[in-house]
Amino acid sequence: MSGKTDQRRFSREYKLAVLSRMAAGENVSALSRELGIARKCLYQWQERFRIGGPVALRSRGRMTLAERAEMRCESVGRESAAAAPRPPSRTPQPPPTPPDELARARERIAELERKIGRQELELDFFQRALRHVGEAQPRSGAPGGTAPTRSSKR
Repeated sequence: MSGKTDQRRFSREYKLAVLSRMAAGENVSALSRELGIARKCLYQWQERFRIGGPVALRSRGRMTLAERAEMRCESVGRESAAAAPRPPSRTPQPPPTPPDELARARERIAELERKIGRQELELDFFQRALRHVGEAQPRSGAPGGTAPTRSSKR
């Protein structure tokens, strides 16, 4: 086999059948060997399906505007299982929910608060260090101070 990548096309129905086998708990490595499809590709299909439902499982190329709109509608309204047919599986699984916007905002707030705390610590450290350096240097001319040196320009 040359360095060329495998350019086979798989129908949406085929991908859904493979995903249903994965959802049923089949070993992905064994499934990959059996079908002659890279594991990475199978996991990509799974991720695309998780994000956009069956519409996201295209055979090739960019999504059309209609497909994008349908995918957005599916991801927003996941409540109705009839609107978005899922691959058949042995155990019913709840539809995946998109990450909660409020939870993401709280995570971001916590991250920013940690960053502010680190910056406050650094500022305190450098302020103390600056005070310490300013106090520790004896003034020139004072007892124990450094004597003035000649200018190097002479």
